[in-house]
Amino acid sequence: MRGFANGPISVFKGIPYGATTAGAHRFAPARRPQPWTDVRDATRLGARAPQLPAEGIIPEEVIAFANEPMSEECLFLNVWTPALRDGRKRPVMVWLHGGGYFAGSGGQDRYDGTRLAMNHDVVVVTLNHRLNVFGHLYLGEIADERYTDSGNVGILDIVAALEWVRDNIAEFGGDARNVTIFGESGGGGKVITLMAMPAAAGLFHRAIAQSGLALRQATRENATKEATALLKQLGLAPKDWKRLFEISDEQLLNAIRDMRSSPRFTPVVDGRSLPRHPFDPDAPDISRHVPLIVGSNATEVTFFGDTPLDPIDEATLRRHVKRLLCVEDAEANVLIALYRKSRPTVSNEHLYQLIASDYWMSADIVTLAERKSAAGAAPVYVYRFEKETPVREGKLHSVHGLEIPYVFDNLDAPTAPALTGTEADRYPLARAMSHAWTTFARTGTPNDEGLAHWPAYTAEQRNVMIFDTTTRLAIDPYREERLAIAEIRKRQLS
Repeated sequence: MRGFANGPISVFKGIPYGATTAGAHRFAPARRPQPWTDVRDATRLGARAPQLPAEGIIPEEVIAFANEPMSEECLFLNVWTPALRDGRKRPVMVWLHGGGYFAGSGGQDRYDGTRLAMNHDVVVVTLNHRLNVFGHLYLGEIADERYTDSGNVGILDIVAALEWVRDNIAEFGGDARNVTIFGESGGGGKVITLMAMPAAAGLFHRAIAQSGLALRQATRENATKEATALLKQLGLAPKDWKRLFEISDEQLLNAIRDMRSSPRFTPVVDGRSLPRHPFDPDAPDISRHVPLIVGSNATEVTFFGDTPLDPIDEATLRRHVKRLLCVEDAEANVLIALYRKSRPTVSNEHLYQLIASDYWMSADIVTLAERKSAAGAAPVYVYRFEKETPVREGKLHSVHGLEIPYVFDNLDAPTAPALTGTEADRYPLARAMSHAWTTFARTGTPNDEGLAHWPAYTAEQRNVMIFDTTTRLAIDPYREERLAIAEIRKRQLS
């Protein structure tokens, strides 16, 4: 392969780790790529998986989306490395992109691995894999045995990429015995799901899930209903499933776009490739020895276009809380008063953003951390990202995805300032987070000289690292709010 040099870092893009998934290979597990005998160009991103345009997301995020061509020949990965074939054993960090299981790619400039590789002597890998209907259409109850794994082929693509890393990363100066998987949003959910998949066991040794979890995944029953609904949308009966291979990728995307009830198309607990829910009712034994970092941002929900950013009155605040949490006036009032007690100067719309973010994300972070800690075989480290962005007059606060340019130390990537702003106080935090993440990748703990001490999280000692302009350790921060949200969630799930 022919890559290119970005300063001292060697970069290879568009490396195939699997063959085409089109035609008869649609919905089937990935196959190895065809070998080649000439010099392959590896200077450009490979195609991303077929997907619909993003909707309902703030423009500061949309601007970063990669726009490489879409194709069912999409199993490509990218590598950044400080050196080639030098016999060194560098930690390998494999990034799983966000976008749920529906959209995205590994080609965002905010995911560029140059600075992590250059400043921390690690090898960085990003990748594309199948998404939405192509990655998670469960045909196990409809089609023949060749498609038993069809509900999870998107995640099995990642397993194939990890197998490529195992077999080839030494050529790129990396250590196949020290691989960290990390990801944000849907990428975090993919990390957690891989921790429960037998096919992924032994292919990674540490894990980081940023603002994305997967305590549970789809059941076979629900996934079969979604597959049947798609067939109906296409004018097909379940017995006509073989006609799915004759339909173009564009027609399939249009069909899921036009469905009355939007399908989820997520990984499926099929009893085979994913034999159990990832972290319910407990942590999976198969990854019990894998150390984990998990955390979220203070106002995740400002990522969504329908979250109120402008001033709202008390009645509107109460109405939003009641609608989201499915509670009555009295309970909404108690919860609002509880949050206001610890944040007396916060505006109504900011208060709602904090409540909604804790309900959507932080509560599950705590549950997952408790279950991982209870397994007792490897530590779990919990963080909360509270650095606020000045863009949009500061209305986004600590939005979903804001931490990514800090983790990658990519604050000056072309699209990063649109989200982070340009203030100089960003740089120390980027150095601290990228150092902690790469230290964890190297050793299994984020603790190192020059970093604030970050103890593991347990139910008895709820240590949380707060990443802000000043990084600090907190013990069970916002405890009363945590307990109140947990009680509401518990009641709703019972």
